[in-house]
Amino acid sequence: MTVPDSRALVLVGPMGAGKTSVGRRVARTLGQRFIDTDKSVIRDHGPIPEIFARTGEAHFRALERAAVVEALAHGGVVALGGGAVLDPDTRSDLAAHRVVFLTVSAKLVASRVVGDGRPLLAGEDPVARWQQIYDERLPLYQEVADATFDTSVGPLALAVTSIVNWATHEDDRLENV
Repeated sequence: MTVPDSRALVLVGPMGAGKTSVGRRVARTLGQRFIDTDKSVIRDHGPIPEIFARTGEAHFRALERAAVVEALAHGGVVALGGGAVLDPDTRSDLAAHRVVFLTVSAKLVASRVVGDGRPLLAGEDPVARWQQIYDERLPLYQEVADATFDTSVGPLALAVTSIVNWATHEDDRLENV
């Protein structure tokens, strides 16, 4: 392992892509701290579905933005909520960090997100709603990403290993400049 990078290694992507699971494992492998911005919001303000119901999505996005700013300041490995990239200031902040875009197929995501209380997926067809949200956000994920890894194929350990290898080699290239 190389000298720790002062920039965060940030995971972005749609709901159900595995940002938390992969991020936790990547952080453990790299010996770095892990912060999940959704978990930070929950810790400080309560369950996300309750925030949406009580104060609406705009208020949640403001809380999410504050969690992102704090997490990026601490470095390590950071998993952002799926909609964090909607904020232009967050996208601008990500330019100073290493950003990994995790993708996942709609077919696989159904087993990961249906029935887990995600307010944006409430309704008749959560997978169709997920696809609509994904399609809307895809250009933003691509805009901020330095690398893309698919979590649809093989065990999550494969994505973890690929991300660790990418981050380690990227660090080596930067140190040799």
